[in-house]
Amino acid sequence: MYNNKAVSRWVEEMAKLTKPDEIVWLDGSEEERKRLEDEACRTGEIKELNGEELPGCYLHRTAVNDVARVEHLTFICTSKKEDAGPNNNWMSPAEAYDKLGKIFDGSMRGRTMYVVPYLMGPEGSPFSRVGVELTDSIYVVLNMRIMTRMGKVAMDQLGDSDDFVKGLHSKADLNPERRFICHFPEDKTIWSVGSGYGGNVLLGKKCFALRIASHMGWKEGWMAEHMLILGIEDPEGKTSYVAAAFPSACGKTNLAMLVPPLSQKGYKVWTVGDDIAWMRIGKDGRLWAVNPEAGFFGVVPGTSSKTNPNALAAIQKNTIYTNVVETPNGTVWWEGLDQEPPENGIDWKGESWSPNSGQPGAHPNSRFTVPARQCPSISPEWENPEGVPISAMIFGGRRAKVAPLVYQSFNWQHGVFVGATMASETTAAATGAVGVVRRDPMAMLPFCGYNMADYFRHWLEMGRKIPNPPKIFHVNWFRTNDNGKFIWPGFGENLRVLKWIISRCEGEGKADVTPIGYVPAVDGLDLEGLDLSLESVQSLLDVDTVVWKEELKTQLTFFDEFGDRLPKEIMDEHSSLMQRLEE
Repeated sequence: MYNNKAVSRWVEEMAKLTKPDEIVWLDGSEEERKRLEDEACRTGEIKELNGEELPGCYLHRTAVNDVARVEHLTFICTSKKEDAGPNNNWMSPAEAYDKLGKIFDGSMRGRTMYVVPYLMGPEGSPFSRVGVELTDSIYVVLNMRIMTRMGKVAMDQLGDSDDFVKGLHSKADLNPERRFICHFPEDKTIWSVGSGYGGNVLLGKKCFALRIASHMGWKEGWMAEHMLILGIEDPEGKTSYVAAAFPSACGKTNLAMLVPPLSQKGYKVWTVGDDIAWMRIGKDGRLWAVNPEAGFFGVVPGTSSKTNPNALAAIQKNTIYTNVVETPNGTVWWEGLDQEPPENGIDWKGESWSPNSGQPGAHPNSRFTVPARQCPSISPEWENPEGVPISAMIFGGRRAKVAPLVYQSFNWQHGVFVGATMASETTAAATGAVGVVRRDPMAMLPFCGYNMADYFRHWLEMGRKIPNPPKIFHVNWFRTNDNGKFIWPGFGENLRVLKWIISRCEGEGKADVTPIGYVPAVDGLDLEGLDLSLESVQSLLDVDTVVWKEELKTQLTFFDEFGDRLPKEIMDEHSSLMQRLEE
């Protein structure tokens, strides 16, 4: 079907290992989609939902033991252990190929191997890269159709080149004891076995677009980041773009699809991407970004018309729902949806469920997979092959007392330090231990495909190469008052903070110099119409030197993990901050 010799040879080699009954090469056509959906419905892998209420939508339930990414079973397989770093689990390539090879041996017997060529990034873009995933799961194929540009378009871009990322996936026996997700950055290869869940098996997403791509970017002089990309259009029609990194449970998808509140008349917010940004230095000396994905793979619980109306609107058609409640009339429900739950339904495990069951009907990590083009706020520039120019990079955390609502770094190097020290405090729901600080530099801790000390160095080097680098900021929507209540209203009102950030990028915006960076002056933010007292505003922007000195001590414990490999500049910034706090 395709003439690429390197791809054909590799498919043949993997088929000898996995021994499928049949090999099907996919072209990405509509006829093919229909055929695969019909077949998956026949086998029970997916179930068609109510065609009038949710046209083109399907429900899938994973195995009960297969509901999330498995970080303890995820490995970076580099020749030298130190190249993977303390931030990754490591296995030698020889051991990984041998161990997983034994599990893959005959794993597709009685099954079909689907050959899924896919393109990460817009068609024809200099940013874009090709991957080929071999899988025995139609669920994976149907998700890859949404999440990537799949089929002929990818092979056309590849031509006769052998530069593609090789991805092998088999559900095998879905045994957690025989489940591994291994990345071989030096071979541009991913092997995933024993899982059928999204993040472990949609190999274009975290596996390629972050773990493998971050290593490629390090070697080739570009950046693959766990960042949303957002355009803010002002009433005069000028659009500024920002890229933002948040750890989980910090409102990343909600920000990516923000709806301006009524108070911000004339402003529009455009979604370029909700999760991943690939960035390169443009001819004009600015940093330009593309969203390498073609869809959104979002957490469903908590999605409502209040928290994320754009996501809710997007998932009303052509969407795959995973591990949610099925209602008697063939629609879906989840916790946090602003609709009454069904009196009786079928939960994510496939068992009968009611609101009185005493347990969630949808799994907390249940998902929607939806084409990005269906999002009402999708940017007209989201598939621009050249990408969009980034004015600001934003790091976010979840801190009750430490970080103010927003602050700006003094320069790029200081900004890298701000990103490197990003953290969130756990909530009671997460662990039972409130306020435990989890470091997640640049929100990349689970996704950096090499030693994070080298990753920090790559950031520092990129800053020296970019003639007109973005300004770097930190936000914290989660500061609390003495009663433990959030002070800032969040959601759409976060646009007020983005406006200050953009004004700072343009050399405007009132700010006070503090030891940690530039913080908005009390009258620097547009707070018109908000029910916030002056005391509350001061509390949102306050920098408590005592709290910050304690924060710096905990940062050292984290940095110690990287030993001598940690760039000196990071420790210089740490010392400088301590000095400023002492003054």
